[in-house]
Amino acid sequence: MRRPTASLLTRRLWTCNQCRARFSSGPLHPPSVYSTITKLPESPARTRFAPSPTGYLHLGSLRTALFNYLLAKRTGGQFLLRIEDTDKKRSIPGAEQRLYDDLQWAGLYWDEGPVVGGPYGPYRQSERTEIYRKYAQELIDNGHAYRCFCSSQRLHALAQHRSDAGLRPGYDRECAGISAEESEELAAVDQPHIIRLKVDKYPIFKDIVYGKTGQSLPNRRDMIEPVFDDPVLIKTDGQPTYHMANVVDDHLMEITHVIRGSEWMNSTPLHVALYNAFNWTPPAFAHVPLLTNKSGQKLSKRNADIDITFFKEIQGIFPSTLVNFAALLGWSHTGKSDVFDLRELENLFNLKFTKGNTVVAFEKLWFLQKEHASRFAKTPGPAYHEMLTKVIQAVKDTYPEQVSRIHSLVPRPSRCSTEYVGAILRADAKSYTNAPDFVARNATFFADDVTRPEYEPTTDVPIQDLHTSVAAITFIPEDQWTLENLRANIEACAPPPPRIPDDLTPDQALKLQERTTKTFKKALYHYLRWALSGGNHGPGMPDTLHILGYHESVRRLNEARKLTKPQHRSFIRRVLTDGSQPLDSKQ
Repeated sequence: MRRPTASLLTRRLWTCNQCRARFSSGPLHPPSVYSTITKLPESPARTRFAPSPTGYLHLGSLRTALFNYLLAKRTGGQFLLRIEDTDKKRSIPGAEQRLYDDLQWAGLYWDEGPVVGGPYGPYRQSERTEIYRKYAQELIDNGHAYRCFCSSQRLHALAQHRSDAGLRPGYDRECAGISAEESEELAAVDQPHIIRLKVDKYPIFKDIVYGKTGQSLPNRRDMIEPVFDDPVLIKTDGQPTYHMANVVDDHLMEITHVIRGSEWMNSTPLHVALYNAFNWTPPAFAHVPLLTNKSGQKLSKRNADIDITFFKEIQGIFPSTLVNFAALLGWSHTGKSDVFDLRELENLFNLKFTKGNTVVAFEKLWFLQKEHASRFAKTPGPAYHEMLTKVIQAVKDTYPEQVSRIHSLVPRPSRCSTEYVGAILRADAKSYTNAPDFVARNATFFADDVTRPEYEPTTDVPIQDLHTSVAAITFIPEDQWTLENLRANIEACAPPPPRIPDDLTPDQALKLQERTTKTFKKALYHYLRWALSGGNHGPGMPDTLHILGYHESVRRLNEARKLTKPQHRSFIRRVLTDGSQPLDSKQ
């Protein structure tokens, strides 16, 4: 494990633009790689995912939903979905339904929330406005909040003045001294106002990942012209800010744990201050790593290439693959493999999150895609049949003429039948990325003709020896053209015994024989792949011969033998001319 550098151990203080809390962006103690609290709660956890319909589900938000879902399921608790839709101006038509569709596609079904209901509804914030106003009034009554009647012009002038003077932004509490009676009277006549939280200090809080963090400092920003960070709770239109609605909803819905991205960490002191003002117990917070690209830049949720629809519809990623990939972004497990489906993750999940940014390496995504495809092929189920259906459709789209053709000179299986395509999938599932790419990789099974480059030998094995072995394969009767027989016959193919020099010991002679056989096998497989598929990658040779069938395999092997006869003569001529290759005595 890499030792923390001095820069990591240095505390850097900075100012939150939203809550103005004095806050530490670095841990208070030397960082470790993993979270400080990994023990699961002893009682069932109630967690939530609270997206806004101002955008679509992306990789980072899927991970947030997944971690909350897994904690609830691991502890026998409940996973809630709450729609934070108070920002009507930025809401995107259809985004809410798409959030539902994407979560369900990933297998993350909520126990309470829109569509399914529940005892703590409504689960859309736009339907809870009166609840937020009620609790804002409670804060006013107990002295923890006040109405601010300052005009936007005055607030702008104050901000401009402080900016020109090189001072930090803040509010001067001009309205904090208004009496309760006057405040009520002005509100009663609809005097425009906002409601601010009156904060004495922003508290330290305990985080599952980072431990105790934050700075318990007085909420005062300037000794010359005192200003304060008194955040807005209710806006002039009567709608709550994110912070107010978030805290009230989490409390009323009895949320026990909040797992979210570390970008929200600087808002947590404000949230805890609100909990304290209400005299409520905050939930346990866990701030998981920021997702970055290989250059260290934050993955932008506005990038289409991390949108769930891009993974699902453009790249053809399986739900299990994407969930598996998202789970590994900032979480450590005790399993022997990184390959999990959702049920396995539910049984394995813990709170062992990593600290620091997490680099998203999409190479891992494609590795997992191939692993899940192999799993599907070994134990066919709904996911396998969906994969098979997509491949069959890709075959029809790519080879419409071959698929629709009824008669052929050489009998072949239907190239879009479930039996034929299924055999290819089972043989080459370890290379599956998506349906179109899989069909392109295995074009040899769907096209009428093989496009072969000029045959290039990789060893000095005589071509006639390869022809002899291939001829033996073609002599297998059609009714015995089984995978087992093909595998056994290829394995039995061997070169003529090499000439053993008299001065070799028995062990040396055995090693020579083994090297000769190994070289021959390599040449034979190279020749077969060239003959059957033009040298393209694909399943092993026994599988390829079996899938193509007796007639098509024999046709291709005979065609390849004719093509290599003149090539063999030119090879002999080159050897005799320049002596660049050693000649076997049989050549």
